[in-house]
Amino acid sequence: MAIFQSIKDKFSKSDDKDKYLQGLDKSRRSFGDRIRALSNNFHGIDDDLLEELMVILLEGDVGIQTAQKIVDSFEEHSNELKNFDSMEDYFIYILYEFYDDVPEEYIHFNPDGPTVILMVGVNGSGKTTTSAKLLQLYQSLGKKVAVAAADTFRAGAIDQIDTWAQRIGVPCIKGKPGQDPSSVLVDACRYAKENDIDILIGDTAGRLQNKKNLMKELEKMTRVIGREIEGAPQEVWLVLDATTGQNGISQAQVFLDATHVTGIILTKMDGTAKGGVVLSIHDMLHLPVRFLGLGEKPEDLRPFDVASYIMGMTKGMNLHD
Repeated sequence: MAIFQSIKDKFSKSDDKDKYLQGLDKSRRSFGDRIRALSNNFHGIDDDLLEELMVILLEGDVGIQTAQKIVDSFEEHSNELKNFDSMEDYFIYILYEFYDDVPEEYIHFNPDGPTVILMVGVNGSGKTTTSAKLLQLYQSLGKKVAVAAADTFRAGAIDQIDTWAQRIGVPCIKGKPGQDPSSVLVDACRYAKENDIDILIGDTAGRLQNKKNLMKELEKMTRVIGREIEGAPQEVWLVLDATTGQNGISQAQVFLDATHVTGIILTKMDGTAKGGVVLSIHDMLHLPVRFLGLGEKPEDLRPFDVASYIMGMTKGMNLHD
């Protein structure tokens, strides 16, 4: 019970509480409301209840392996249920414990020069827009930021990030369409060192048609960045569209095979009723979720917080029920 109280307290005191409530509204209405209905009619743990929980998890886009682990944990620790006011509260506790998030700084800053964040992901995932939102976020935190337009493949990609950079008022280091993206990143790293940039974000191409080429391209990018700035890139963030659900995990695997991904950013969480995919991603890929896109505005990209996510998906503001 004390653990559940601490989850509620964390959520109540979170500065991002309203963002999570708004961004996860669709998921809460499909996932959370069904859990509550199940809890209101709870008469004990039996096969029917466990099956219904499984269905709710699967329809919330928690993958089958992850869903089975959660249901098994729910059953295995059922002797603790008596310590909770409702089955719903006990289930929230199980989800929280399952995620087992260890707080860590969400960006590994380079103490000796620019911190390089490489953004990877398929076209249409929201990668370029997310890059721009991150530029704005770190700028608002007093960081000196710049962006490398390293997606030289997609038509209009350079202009898109350049327009964002001009709007925000940050430097954009760019090449020409079709240029080797690694050469753009070399220029950007040199610019970052010469101009005391704190954070350099590299917006890369998102093509998956040829896995071999993707791997070679990403390997080369990583190699040339590391040659220019020791230890770089400090972070490689994979951007996934939350509305693609389990397909996003298949996409992710390709990038994990191609480069050393250090974290996930899930976009368009406000556009899906299946926010359970966060649990699958963490479980299946063993990677931290760094940010959630909870709306279209730049300020709607929020650092991931497990208590806010789980409460936003389930109880919402009904903290006293």
